[in-house]
Amino acid sequence: MNRRTFTALVAGAAAAWPLEARAQQTAIPVIGYLSQGAPEASAYLLSAFRKGLSEGGYDEGKNVAIEYRWAHNNHVRLPELAAELVSRRVAVIATVGGTQAALAAKAATTTIPIVFTTGSDPVQIGLVASLNRPGGNVTGVNAMQVEAQEKRFGLLYELLPATTRFAMLVNPSNPMMDALVTNTRAAAASIGQ
Repeated sequence: MNRRTFTALVAGAAAAWPLEARAQQTAIPVIGYLSQGAPEASAYLLSAFRKGLSEGGYDEGKNVAIEYRWAHNNHVRLPELAAELVSRRVAVIATVGGTQAALAAKAATTTIPIVFTTGSDPVQIGLVASLNRPGGNVTGVNAMQVEAQEKRFGLLYELLPATTRFAMLVNPSNPMMDALVTNTRAAAASIGQ
């Protein structure tokens, strides 16, 4: 994930917050931070997020507030947490840690800007209409995890050429699980495994 790109998207979404709404608000804007993980395991991401915001002129507690919601790897909680952020009327929702958080935020609102990072194809999973024109209130960064699966497998095979059996752990609730498994099997077949 390119944190500068992600932070620029969040800052841009916050800047796009309607001028009229900002004029009526005396309080500082609030960013909703929705994560699938837990704060302890995401400290490095949180630090990079805050640093990127600061580089964009946004300092937590000074000119922006951040409302944190953590699912603690319990994906079932994400819709409830996203709804909480929407009810708080945050200026933008930054989803972190995977596709399920972004999908939950998208389901919760069609008006609040949402910025995501994902390793899945955002068009295929329904986050955006297209890569060049996302449409709606959702935009973000695609790390192209599925597309890189064949290269990863090829590198693994180069490093361990004598290995005849590989295993893959997947999350069955990941919307891109089928694509990951299919790409991995195709990569294995292409080298005779």
